[in-house]
Amino acid sequence: MTTPGKPTHDLERWFGHRIPTEWFTVTPYVRADRDEILVIGELPQPVFPARARDHERALAEAALIEDFRAGTRDERVRIAAEGEHLFGRSVSWGAICGGTTELFTTLSVPVMTRLRMGERGILDTLVEAGVARSRSDALAWCVRLVARHEKDWITELQQALVQVKQVKSKGPN
Repeated sequence: MTTPGKPTHDLERWFGHRIPTEWFTVTPYVRADRDEILVIGELPQPVFPARARDHERALAEAALIEDFRAGTRDERVRIAAEGEHLFGRSVSWGAICGGTTELFTTLSVPVMTRLRMGERGILDTLVEAGVARSRSDALAWCVRLVARHEKDWITELQQALVQVKQVKSKGPN
């Protein structure tokens, strides 16, 4: 989803001009919604011996991400503060190293909804079964489940929304 009034490519350009080129191997990815801008960069992959096990690779990748996080903290905070002031939303960061992705201090935003008795019953069942701690947690669990199992469908919907926005922008004011 893009930031209202600020297409994602504009955000990518803005962050691309401020982020040191040596941080990431490619231009960072920028995702945004009305609450948050998430900047994710790819780090160089560590070199492994041919016989390295998966858990050894994951540990090395996580260590590189943690080193990046600690070593760039002050500069990331400075860039984020500038972006937050300019765009009016929080800026979060993440890094990818090989098969490991880590997001730093992302927002968790409350979302209000109205549910009928049967829908509340589903959430209550998830809570009573110990799948979730609360109705709110159960609702978040449901969203993650849909995102995991219906990824292609969600992606298709998001792409269709881009088309709708393009058509609307060509319409009368």
